[in-house]
Amino acid sequence: MTLLPLCPGFGQDKRKKDSRENRVRPGGKRVKPRPPKSKDPGARGQSLLTQVLDKGRFLRLGNTTVLTPGRTVELRCKGSNIDWVYPAYLQTYNDSRLSVNQIDKYGQLILTAPSAADTGLYSCGVILCDGKECSKDPDRSYSSYVYFTDKDNLFVPSPIHFELVYLRPDRPAVVPCRVTDPQARVSLHREVPAQQIATNGTAVTYDPARGFVLESPGPELQGVFYCRAQSRAAPQISTKYQLLYVEVPSGAPFVSVETSPDVVMEGDSVNVTCTVLGEPEVNIDFNWIHPNQPARRVQVHLSWRLVKRGLGHTTRVSQSVLSVKDVSSSDFGSYICKAKNPYGETVVAASVTSGQTDHKL
Repeated sequence: MTLLPLCPGFGQDKRKKDSRENRVRPGGKRVKPRPPKSKDPGARGQSLLTQVLDKGRFLRLGNTTVLTPGRTVELRCKGSNIDWVYPAYLQTYNDSRLSVNQIDKYGQLILTAPSAADTGLYSCGVILCDGKECSKDPDRSYSSYVYFTDKDNLFVPSPIHFELVYLRPDRPAVVPCRVTDPQARVSLHREVPAQQIATNGTAVTYDPARGFVLESPGPELQGVFYCRAQSRAAPQISTKYQLLYVEVPSGAPFVSVETSPDVVMEGDSVNVTCTVLGEPEVNIDFNWIHPNQPARRVQVHLSWRLVKRGLGHTTRVSQSVLSVKDVSSSDFGSYICKAKNPYGETVVAASVTSGQTDHKL
């Protein structure tokens, strides 16, 4: 048998060449094929929130941004109707350093002379309106947590020098010692007895934008605490925090009502007291319905206090006292107290009758 030499391409599958491989520019130079453009919107960047730099340059902000205090900051967000969110105290105190404007096709936020206290979340979102209804576009909302790093203020300053933190077994609690330098080393300490609380990544964690997160706190964490931070210089101490364990669970107010004195005669004075036991930080709204209303003038006094109720539990006692002076026959009848909190409303009543008082719930 005679073997024949193989010719180029003989006995092999012919491959179709990519039409892009042989593109030639005028002059005989080959053109390198370009990869197809990605259709993934993430390839173009995740945020339209930008910082204006000098000489008309722009910096697209990421999830976190570290800036220097004292230098005016200008942020822009693309869109013809932009809503801004920024640290709450800037709005609460109507800070004149802050300016928010809508300019043609972008929103603008300018903060002059920023300080460590301005550290926080800055975000913008496009507002869409359909007739009278307006809402944020969930696909065009951007945010960045901005740190104004100040070596003399490692902790974000607080107007409160002694803060209360309420502990509940059914939800996490936060000791809000936020820092201005995300690289600072932060620890949590009990004042008496002196003790450092271990951060184990599960029960106790630290987030520089929030503080120490206590996942399932118990009464053993009650007491006075502070945070300690260190960066490049000497360590710094935060404000102090009083941690209180909450006994009363969330729900409609637990209410009782009583009259004093028990025996009321015409010409006497009588007090009807409505008492609520609840969570320490939950406000109670009281409302009264009473005889001869509204002609009869009465006085209502509101008060509240924190009470420790064994095993370190803390309860808020809120009271509304309705006072009637120089009682007449038209004042006898049912006195209804309505107590309301964010979880619901409870209605109780007491009857003021001539010569005796009969309580009703």
